[in-house]
Parts: sequence; C-alpha cells; structure tokens
Amino acid sequence: MGSAAAAAGGGVAASRQQPHCTFAAGGGMCRQRHRPHHRRWQQQQQQAVRYKAAYEAVIGIETHVQLGTKTKAFCSCASEFGAEPNSNVCPVCLGHPGTLPVLNGDMVHKAVLAGLALNARVSLESKFDRKQYFYPDLPKGYQISQYDVPLCEGGWVEVVVPPEQTGGQGVVRRIGVTRAHLEEDAGKLVHGGAASLSGSDYSLVDYNRAGVPLLEIVSEPDMRTGAEAAAYGAEIRRIMRFLGVSDGNMAEGSMRCDVNISVRPRGQAAFGTKVEIKNMNSFNAMQRAIDFEIARQVQLLEDGQAAAIVQETRLWDEGQQCTYSMRKKEGLADYRYFPEPDLPALVLNQAYLDEIQASMPELPRQVRERYLALGLSQYDVLVLSDERDVVAYFDAVLAAGAPPKPATNWVMGDVMAYCKEARLGWDALAERMAPTALAEMIGLIEDGTISGKIGKEVLPALLAGEGGSGSGVRAMVETRGLVQISDPAALAAIVDGVLSANPKQLQQYREGKPKLQGFFVGAVMKESKGRANPAELNRILMEQLNASPPA
Repeated sequence: MGSAAAAAGGGVAASRQQPHCTFAAGGGMCRQRHRPHHRRWQQQQQQAVRYKAAYEAVIGIETHVQLGTKTKAFCSCASEFGAEPNSNVCPVCLGHPGTLPVLNGDMVHKAVLAGLALNARVSLESKFDRKQYFYPDLPKGYQISQYDVPLCEGGWVEVVVPPEQTGGQGVVRRIGVTRAHLEEDAGKLVHGGAASLSGSDYSLVDYNRAGVPLLEIVSEPDMRTGAEAAAYGAEIRRIMRFLGVSDGNMAEGSMRCDVNISVRPRGQAAFGTKVEIKNMNSFNAMQRAIDFEIARQVQLLEDGQAAAIVQETRLWDEGQQCTYSMRKKEGLADYRYFPEPDLPALVLNQAYLDEIQASMPELPRQVRERYLALGLSQYDVLVLSDERDVVAYFDAVLAAGAPPKPATNWVMGDVMAYCKEARLGWDALAERMAPTALAEMIGLIEDGTISGKIGKEVLPALLAGEGGSGSGVRAMVETRGLVQISDPAALAAIVDGVLSANPKQLQQYREGKPKLQGFFVGAVMKESKGRANPAELNRILMEQLNASPPA
C-alpha cells in the first residue's frame, strides 16, 4: 500500500541527489548536457525491444482517488481545491492534542458506490488503523487508513487497450482489484527554487489537503505493458467520473497513481524486485515511465547487475524522460499499523448496500457494450464513452432519431473539434445547440434535403443558438435557400449551362482527358452554390459528358 503523502510530493526523506537515470552497472548522471548517456540509453531501449521475448514485466497500480465530499474525512473543514493556503484547517485535521475524528458519512457512501462499481465485495464491518508517517505535510505524524480489514476486497476492472497501442483492434483485458480502502490525504509541500526537495532553497507546507477523504484502489499485478497500465488508470478515472464520486483531475491531485514494476524471465513464477514510480501527472507520462523502467531493469539483468535493482521509490523526470531514485521503499514494519483508537468499527447493513446498488448509474463498460451493439467501431466507442457528458449528449442525439453512424461522425468530428477549440463543456454546448437540433440537421442530410457540405455551413448557425430545440432547423434551411437541388430537370439545365460555357474543356474531356470530370463537378457545384445533389449531379453530368456531340 503506497503513501499518499509521498505521491503528493511530500516525502521529506527524499534523496538529496540530483535527478539521474541509472543505466547498466548503476550509474551516472543523465542530464541533458550528457548527451552520450542519452544516446546510449536509446540504444538500450532498442535492445529491450529485442529482449521482449525473453522477459516480461509485472505491473500493479495503487490509485489514490480524492472523494468529492464537501467536507474532510474526519472534520467539518471544507474539502476544496484552490483555497488560500492553510485556510481550510482546524484542530482536528491539524492533529492537536485532545481532538477526536468524526467519520464523514458521505465519504463512506461514495466509497461503497465505487467499490460496487469495481465489482468488489463490500464488507459489512471494517475498521480504521493508524499508519505511521513522519513527514512535515502530515501534521498528526500518522495517517488514518485501513489495513487488514478494508472496506472493499476483490473485484475487477475491464479495460480496452486502444487500437493504436495494439496495432489493430483494441485488446480487452480484465484487471483484478485486490482491495479498495478508505484513508485521509496528507498536506502538500511546495519547494522554493526547485520542483522537488532536492536542490530547493526552502519548503512551504499547505495543510488544506490534509484530511481530505481518499479511496485507495490497489490492483492485482495483472498488467504487463505500459499501454495496459495507462488503459487501466484511464478506466479507473472514467468509472469515478461516471459515478460522480470524484472529478479525477490529475493536474489538481484529485487522482494519483503509484506504479509498481518488476521484470522477470518469461516462464519464471517468482516476481522480480519491485520498484515504485510516483508523481506522474498524466497517463501518457505513466506509460512512458513504465516503458523506460522496464527497459532499465531488463538492461541491468542482461548486464548481470540484478543486485542493482533494489526496492525503492523512483520519480519520473518529464524533461529528461527517465526515472531517478527518490528514496528506499518503506516496509510494513516501518508503518507500525495498529487499530485507530478514536474511531469505532465501520458497520454497514445489507439494506444500505442494496440501496446504493439500486442507484448505480450506467458504467463505461456498459456504455461501450451498448454502442458496439449499434454497429459502431471500437475506436468510435472508446472516444464516445470517454466522458459522461459526451455520452449524455450523444444519447440525446440518438434519442431524437439520428442514425448512429452519421451521429457519431458529426459528434466526434466537427462538434468535438468546436468544443475543444472553444473550450466549451458539453452541458454548455447543449444550451447552445440542443441535441434535437443536431439530430434534425443530420436527418435533413440523410433524407436528401441538404448535402453534407451544406450541413457544415448550417452547423455554425446551430452552434450560435439558431435552430431552437430542433423543429426550427428545416425552416432555417428553407429560409436561407439551402435546400438541396435534386430535381433532374433543374440539374440538367445547370449542367447544360456549364458545358456550354466551357467548350474547350468539354472537347478535351471527350478526346481522352477523364480527369476533367472533376473540373465540371466543381463548376456545377459552384453554379448551384453548393446545393446540387451530388449523386444526381454525377449521374446527369456523366450522361451529358459521354453523350455523342451533335453533328
């Protein structure tokens, strides 16, 4: 079980060495100025690819999820991000003598909801324990956590490793969950003059986060690649967001992942020496850190330096793209767990669990299954099901009658690009362009009233709030004269005019230059102001282009 304090950058026991990435026989500083070392490491990474058949990695993840309660775990202080430093504190969360913790009921409710979503067994009776830490960002000198009788045990998470990471279709994996337990967060250290304790001139501590409720989710060591680990982390965050128990914002520390990695020869049952990596602020960084660490450990094994792989905590240096040693890893004896004397056992009843189970929203895995049943590709499904607000909007477009694949193309294409560029949330988007309005526009394209090209001209008006709740889209299209021209006689007249105006190009086409067909299509579309029905236009145009010239 990892240290939430250390994950937050609060480990005062950190090594005072400058960051470096070890290689081969344990050594050397790997700063940017030592470019030969980086070139050597790149060569070793390439070698590690060749060693893939001989070795496998064993990866487990401890995920700390801040539960989105209004107050802290054991006191009434506000649990919010961004407040003035040390403004949300009280004698209880500062650990003053004589104070007693009081359990936050909402924390328990959210943790049970998360545990059920993780397919875990929720214990009707669990207990709290004291876990000893001596860090300046932990004012009590210990953390209230759960040790041998956690709230949730067992469970699993289904993850999809994206197609771009697997060279084809996405790979579905089921990752086991060992346990999920409640605990309180530590404060946060801010180091002056450096990003970490090493090299800093001074350190400031903010206790606002001390006592914020956490759910620590510990996976089984079921992952084998950085891509799988990143997919697992993303799925945990996705589940927490769909449940509404946490915003999962990694940049604000609402979710933090500690990764444990070891390497062993293929076929060996025993695990290798476990190394922990902390302080990764994105899943992309987590994947790169894991891949680097696997390559580092494989190289040490190949060089006969297995003893250089020690149980330790390492950090990921984004600038250097390498891991470096932070401190030797604590063991269970260092934590000196004992039952928390100031809190009684946490006792639940089955009726309480049944009530929470009945309130369970649709989970990401269920959304993916539903979208796959609509005939959507796995890539489309992964994109659409990534955020709860996108799912809600897309479902509303489908409910308004839009066919699944055209709706997917518009939502994932122009609409998603607009939201990203405008930094607009999907709730705000729905206020500007109701899902029914987008569905009606898609319907007009599908029935031939407008073309897809005209649809792209109509969309900005819908995004600006025109078209109302949907029924006004057709009226807007008709008022602006954007209805597609599908009448054969009208299209034939336009084609005649274009051919008559371009006799030279017509003669060249008939003399064996078929590429000029595109020229005529563009000319007709320009003449019709983009309103010509493309299919009907091509049929009529080809008939006239290939017709025998008059004698």
